Amino acid sequence: MKERRRFFRAGYSRPAQLQQGDQIWATTLLDLSLQGALLQRPEHWNAQASGLFMLTFTLDDSDIQISMEVEATHLDDKRLGVYCHHIDIDSVSHLRRLIELNVGDSELLMRELAHLIEDHQQHESHAANPSE
Repeated sequence: MKERRRFFRAGYSRPAQLQQGDQIWATTLLDLSLQGALLQRPEHWNAQASGLFMLTFTLDDSDIQISMEVEATHLDDKRLGVYCHHIDIDSVSHLRRLIELNVGDSELLMRELAHLIEDHQQHESHAANPSE
């Protein structure tokens, strides 16, 4: 099977939580990229859950918390994939540094950042003009 991912995924196992309104699910972050994350499927996860969720986790050995607004994109018995719709500037700065440390190649990271901007611009354009 050909790999279709455009973004480097860093294995990064950390406790995390998903929140939507008053509902909170404990989960574990399995890996992440500049575009989203792969999580352990939360216990009592409703497969029909939709809309935007807040994903939050704390970086190793620190009090730095990363928060991103995500949407569930794929689900199986054990895992939940999420796409990042929005991330604040502080969180993206920390996430960028984490990815940079895992990639080990600043040129590759710059290409990934360019892809990320392009993908989000296309997503916003499609959302504004869904008939296209």
